[in-house]
This record gives sequence, structure tokens and C-alpha cells, in this order.
Amino acid sequence: MFKARTWSVPAALVVALLVQVFVTPIPAATAQTRQDVIQAIQIDGTARIEQETVRSYLLLQVGDPFDRARMDQSLKALFRTGLFSDVAVARSGKTLLVRVVENPIINRIAFEGNDKLDDEDIRKELSLRPRVVYTRTRVQADTKRILDMYRSVGRFAATVEPKVIPLEQNRVDLVFEINEGKTTGIQRISFIGNDAFSDTDLESIISTKETVWWNFLTSRDIYDPDRLTFDQELLRKYYLSKGYADFRNVSVVAELAPDRSDFFVTFTVEEGERYKFGKLDVTSNLRDVNVEELKTVVDDLMKEDDWYNGDLVEKAISKLVDQLGTFGYAFVEVRPIIKRRREELAVDIMFDIQEGPKVFVERINIVGNTRTRDEVIRREMRLAEGDAFNTTKIQDSKRRIDKLGFFEKVTITNIPGNSPDKTVINVEVEERPTGELTLGAGFSSAEGAIGNIGLRERNFLGRGQEVGASVGLSQRTQQFDVSFTEPYFQDRPLAVGGDLFRITSDFEDEGGFDRTRTGFRLRMGYDITEDLRQTWAYTFRADSIDNIDAAASRFIQEEEGNSSTSAISTTLTLDRRDDITKTTSGYLLSATVELAGAGGSERFVKPSFKGRYWYPFAEDWVGSVSGEIGHVQGLGKDVGLSERFFIGQSQLRGFDIAGIGPRDRNSDDALGANTFYALSAELSFPTGLPKDFGIKGYVFTDVGSAFDIDASGPTLLDSSALRVSAGVGVSWESPFGPIRVDFGFPLVKQDFDREELIRFNFGTRF
Repeated sequence: MFKARTWSVPAALVVALLVQVFVTPIPAATAQTRQDVIQAIQIDGTARIEQETVRSYLLLQVGDPFDRARMDQSLKALFRTGLFSDVAVARSGKTLLVRVVENPIINRIAFEGNDKLDDEDIRKELSLRPRVVYTRTRVQADTKRILDMYRSVGRFAATVEPKVIPLEQNRVDLVFEINEGKTTGIQRISFIGNDAFSDTDLESIISTKETVWWNFLTSRDIYDPDRLTFDQELLRKYYLSKGYADFRNVSVVAELAPDRSDFFVTFTVEEGERYKFGKLDVTSNLRDVNVEELKTVVDDLMKEDDWYNGDLVEKAISKLVDQLGTFGYAFVEVRPIIKRRREELAVDIMFDIQEGPKVFVERINIVGNTRTRDEVIRREMRLAEGDAFNTTKIQDSKRRIDKLGFFEKVTITNIPGNSPDKTVINVEVEERPTGELTLGAGFSSAEGAIGNIGLRERNFLGRGQEVGASVGLSQRTQQFDVSFTEPYFQDRPLAVGGDLFRITSDFEDEGGFDRTRTGFRLRMGYDITEDLRQTWAYTFRADSIDNIDAAASRFIQEEEGNSSTSAISTTLTLDRRDDITKTTSGYLLSATVELAGAGGSERFVKPSFKGRYWYPFAEDWVGSVSGEIGHVQGLGKDVGLSERFFIGQSQLRGFDIAGIGPRDRNSDDALGANTFYALSAELSFPTGLPKDFGIKGYVFTDVGSAFDIDASGPTLLDSSALRVSAGVGVSWESPFGPIRVDFGFPLVKQDFDREELIRFNFGTRF
């Protein structure tokens, strides 16, 4: 049995010791706490940057305890400034050490290997500049910007490698080494889901084209995602115009080849069934409107059981709005209520006409015109502030602004104004170059080798004025011309201008003489309606007939010498073509009367008329009928050689220049006619080759005559008999310019007429 040992230490002493240990602070612990507080901050490595700048980004200051998390946050904050390439934050005893390596300053930025993009164009897109801090992040971002620029011009194979060249004083030169690569074209365009139309048919509709050699002057064979989106809209409109009311674009996918040289584009479509027009009707709650009269507008465009055509529906809406406008309704809404009868494959359309709310133009904003003055655009607007808003007038305004030719793109939108009955019209334009340096070269069977050079500015000083000068040379004609036109004289819709000219023509082959014309012309023109224009002109001209061949006709020898003409003329032009350059429908008519005698040696009156009508028989099959007639009548004296009409190749294919008309039997010289007329019928048609070739075929027949002269004699040959020719032709919109060849064959002629089988024209501008 054990016995408990009894300690001799008093209980009070034990308690005191326990209190001392567990309650009273230990001096050693107090010293350790003082060591965990930052006593100093030391910053190393700064040269260009102030130490206080570094200190301002730290989350720890003197007196703060050392905190690993806040030290890491301070390091990250310094990195985020972009001022340093390396940062270290550490503890050394009682001191917080901050070591930094400053990023260098960019001394110069250069580009190597770029040919398609200018240095300045690239430089504008970069965020880096000389005397800016260099950072790898910004270099990577700028490298991507350069690549994006090359992709926007179709060069997806381009590579960019930035190189840094160290310099003294912590500076660097930055060089972007560029390998532009080849243009990334469209190797193949495919369509999935098309049964009604072949791939070739659909390729002719879209604007994107496969890369082939004859497209080298265009950018249509370069991948452009915006163009593909536009192509989908073209496909949609095409199918709707052919009756496929359920058509849907499923997708368009562009796959880049592994070598990044070409794209493979695939359009996936759902055609649906083809529909016909069903019941067509018009309803309206407008007072004093004859609905039956409005129905005739629709009936003129579409008939029940005709194939459905979305373009005709839009055209009917436009025509109904125009018709209602003539009744005094500027605020109308025409809403087509379309009902598909899928079992019968018919589309019923109810054109519902409602009176819209009256809205007035509060303000017209014009943006995007950095060069063209606001008033040049504003004067083409058919609406002004305070006018009633009218959609038709907005469309007319856009067409007139487009017609100026100053802008790449014109967009007119409207947004709500400061009150429910007000709207703000925004006109946004994208300017295009309006100055032209024209160099021309070509060949014509009529003129021989042709060359010209011209300077033209269509928007002089942003005022919309046109100035120009040109020199034209050929084997037959030398022409010099200087012109100026002010389209809005005294801020009125009155075009005023003038020309100085000198023209020398060689008629040695036709008449054995040369003719020189020198003079000036003053003119003014104005629109009577949107389509009808009148022009007045005063011309003073000095003519010289010289260099007459010794064997020339006596009728020509009698004309040798100088004459002068002082004439006033007026022209009425009615232009209702669908397109000025590529006309497929509509007509163009003009009538001119010229009167000479108020001064000068010549006295005559010369009326003339010409017109042409186009009609599309089918897609790409366009027929046209044209006619021209002219007469000159002397006033108290005979008509001079310079005023007569020399008719031939351009009016009657198959005949030579001045190939018909009065002629001297002995010398075979053409003498010109006082009266002529010419009629022509022509049909253009596709040749079966791909549209991209730009080749069209023609068949034509020309009829006409030229006769009457103020002279007589046994050697004079003159006949008003009809001449007839027919032939075929072919034209090619080549990369080098338009080329056309006509083969004309005279069918009805006179023995003294001159023939020419082939008429050839070639030329280009660049």
C-alpha cells in the first residue's frame, strides 16, 4: 500500500505561480509582436518612375503588420499598371522590399513586308505609339489588329511577328514583320437543298463569286461575311419573286482550307412549295376613296393564278401609296394581309389601307459628310423641317442624293421626336472620292486608235460644283474641252455652266477635207418634274474647212474657208429608265431645237428628236426600239457643210461613216444631208456562258435614210430611198473595258452607198 506524498510548498505560492504564467504578459512575446510590424519600405529598380508612384499602388504601409495576402495584392496591382515587366515584393527583417523592372519606352514603330496596306493606315489602328510604355499585352493586341486588317481585305494567310530591338536608356524599337500572304479567295460555292434552281442559277444571283481569272479586277471573290449576309437576302428575294413563299435560309458556312489559301462557302436553303396568287382584294376605311379604282392598281401588276411574286407585292404597296397621295392622303398605311392556302398552294392577299397618324418633321440631321457641305445634301431632300412626314418623299430624297454620285452609301432613317406627332430624320452618308484622273485607251473601227486624258472634280470644294478638262486624241479627231457647272445657281434648282472647246476632225477619207471647230457654250438646266428636264444653251463657234484635197468634190471646194455660228438651243429630256447604265426597262426621250442667226455668218434652224424604249421579255432578254430624226433648214441662205448630218455607222450598222446620203459621183465624197432619220430594233440575250463572263449576244435591224442638200448638178447623187441592214453582235464586259463587235449586212441600199461589215469598239478607263 502506497502512501501519498505530501508537498511542503504552500498552496498560496502555487496559485501565485499559475497566475504569473497564464495571466501576466511575457516580455519575449512583446518583442516578437514588434518584429511583425513593417518598420520601413525599400523600393529598388526605379529609374524613370518616381518611387512615390510605386508606393501609391502598395496595399501595405509603414506600421502595418506583414500580411502575405496583401503583399500578393500589391504585387498584382503593380503589374496591372503596365509600367513594369517584373515585380517582386518580399520581407527582409523589419523592411518590406519592393523590386521592380521598368518596361522600356518605345522609341520607334516600323513595319516590314507590307505592300497592300500603307504604314499610315496600319499605324492609325494601333494602340502603341512612340514615347509610350512598351507592354507585351498591348503588342499582342496590336498584332491581332493588324491581322484583322488583312483579313478585312481577304488575306487570311497573313502573319505578323513583332520584333523588339533594345536601345540604350531603356528604350526599344518595335518592328512588325509582316508576311501578307496571298489573297484568300473563294475556291468553291455550293448550295444544299436547292431543287428548283441549279447551283449555276443561284450563283448568278448572289454577289459573292468563285475565284477565277476574269474576276481579278473586282473583290467579289474575296471572303466577306457581310457580303454573305447580303447574299442570303438576295436569295430570299429571288425565291419569293419566283413563287416560293415558304423559302427559308437555313445557314451559310464559310470553311477555311487548311493551308488558309481559300474558302469553301456553302449555302443551305429550304425552298418549300411554289405558290400562285390566290384572291386579291383591297379594303379601306378612308373617306372619298374609290376602292375599285385602287383594285385596278393591283390588277395591273398581278393576276389570280399567276405565280406568286414578292417583288410585285412590294411594288403594289408603293403604287397604292403613290395613288393615295394623289388623292391628298399623305398619311396612310398599306398592310398586306397574307393568307396561305397550303392545300391549293395559293396565296390570298388583302391590301388593307388605313389612315396613319399625322407626323411632322421636327429636325433633319446630316452626318458622315466630312467634305460635302450640309446644304448640298439638304437641297436634295424633298422634305424640310415642319413638313408632313411622307415615306414616298423620303424614298425620292434618297434617290436624289444617290444620284449626286458623291456618296458610297446613303441611309435615311427616322426616330421619334420630342412629342408623339414629331419625328427626326437622320441622313447618314459615306463619302466616296469625287475627283477623277481619267486615262483612256482603245480602238474603234470608226475612229481608229483612241486616247484621252481628263481631270474632273464632281464635288469641287464640297459645294457640288463640277469642273473638268479633257483632251481626246484619235486618228480622226483631236478634241480639247474645259467645263464648269454650278448645279444650284443662287441657291435655286438651276444648273448653270459653260464649256470651252476645240475639235479638229479628219474627213479626208469621206470628203477630202479637214474641219476645225473652236468656241464656247453657255448653258442652264432645270427639272420641270422628277423625270422631265429642260436645258437651254448658247453656243458661239468658229468653223474652218481647210486642207481640201485637190481631187475633192467641187461642192466641198466651194465651202473652203471660215464661218461662224451664233446659236441658241433648248432640249427637253424625259428619262424614265430603271437604271442609267444597265437599262432593262423604261424609256428615254429628248427633243432639241437649235436656232442660229443672231450674229455669226450661219443662219439656220435645226430641230432633232431621238428616243429609245427598253422592254424585258424575260430574264436577261431585253428588247429595245430606238429612233432618231433631224433636219436643218437654212434661213435666207444655204446650209453650210459644217451643219449637215453625216449618217452611217453609228446609226445604220453595215454602212460606213457617212456611208449614206448625198455624194459626188466623180469624187465619191460624202457631202452631208439636210434631213435624216434612223430606226433600230435590237434584242440582247444571254449566250449560255456563265454570267461572270459578262458576254451578251445581240440581233438587230436598222433602217433609215439621209437626203436633201442645198446644191444641184449632174454629178450630185441624192436619194431619199430607205436603207435597211440587219446583223448580229456580241459584247464583253472584259477586265480591260467594254468590247463590242457588230456584224452588219446591208439588205436594201443604193449603188453609191459605202458599206462596212464589221463595227468594232474597245476601250477602258483606269
